[in-house]
Amino acid sequence: MPIDLSSQIIHAVRSVVGPGKVMLHEPRFNGNEYKYLKECLDSTFVSSVGKYVEQFERSLEDYTGAKFAVTVVNGTAALHVALSLAGVKAYDEVLLPSLTFVATANAVTYLNAIPHFIDCEEQTLGIDPEALRDYLKYNTEIVNGQCINRHTGNVIRAVVPMHTFGHPANIEAILAVSNDFYLTVVEDASESLGSYLHGRHTGTFGLIGTLSFNGNKTITTGGGGALLTNNREISLRAKHITTTAKIPHRWRYDHDEIGFNYRLPNLNAALGCAQLEQLEGYLQKKRSLFNSYKSSFQNITGLKLFEEPRGSRSNYWLQCILLDKNMGYQLDNILSATNDDGLMTRPLWTLMHKLPMYSKFPRAPLPVSESLSSRIINIPSSYFLS
Repeated sequence: MPIDLSSQIIHAVRSVVGPGKVMLHEPRFNGNEYKYLKECLDSTFVSSVGKYVEQFERSLEDYTGAKFAVTVVNGTAALHVALSLAGVKAYDEVLLPSLTFVATANAVTYLNAIPHFIDCEEQTLGIDPEALRDYLKYNTEIVNGQCINRHTGNVIRAVVPMHTFGHPANIEAILAVSNDFYLTVVEDASESLGSYLHGRHTGTFGLIGTLSFNGNKTITTGGGGALLTNNREISLRAKHITTTAKIPHRWRYDHDEIGFNYRLPNLNAALGCAQLEQLEGYLQKKRSLFNSYKSSFQNITGLKLFEEPRGSRSNYWLQCILLDKNMGYQLDNILSATNDDGLMTRPLWTLMHKLPMYSKFPRAPLPVSESLSSRIINIPSSYFLS
């Protein structure tokens, strides 16, 4: 008789989070949020000019170790600008995991570039560097310092590793592959504020990294994002083009190129400053939540609780259970039963190459991504549940 995991999962989660309806991930505002917002309102500087924008950027630099941080309206805008500053042009191809949130692929297409989907590895849920190397070896050639797709003739310009659910990808090995094939690395660290690999914060390994502060992230500004870089010129360009490419002047409105109205408003930055002050406490409680789940799931067969990869320290943004390969058929039953019980759970995002607008774009073999798509379940992950 097949094992019904649904009731076991419900019991394990309930033993940690208690009764009632439990959302997947919620923010809380228990610090200086109201104080800073009031100061912001009293100042009347509620748009992109105001002290909290710069304060938030400096605080992000201090926390992540990046030399420069530039805040923007959301994580997707950050990716869009980062790819542009990385030199991605129309008809260039950009390598990215099919296992990612749709914003990663959307940002590539905003530049009229071509998403090119590659596989991930089960131990990190991020890009598999060895599979990437093998794929590039047989499908590309280096011409005049550029990586050329043998099949399309297009330049493969960049690769975008994504740190899934806050777990660091094998970014050091990905960088080694990228260096060998003349690819620029733009990190999608939208989910991984507070995550480290070998003591270095995610989003600081590549030329540019991006963060998101959406309402469901570890800290939130309501909506918001940021670019991280150690390159001063890139940071200045990012700030310029996200501020409509306006030439600074006390009263004139002159612009020297087509820019974007992407700067983060002061109101959102005020919220971010207060949230960032509490981040270490959030991370400790999210790790405590992981440990509680680890204990409650330890005697259930047919699945495992996903744990941070070796050598890394994850922020555990979303707790994740991984069904055994022979248990994937129970995915929909588990999602239905848990949500019916008032526990918000969700599956992996639909893989990018299975979305109608991306189904005809180039892709490598994706066996691991295909397998994981029927086996991953996110369970309630708010820090206060611990």
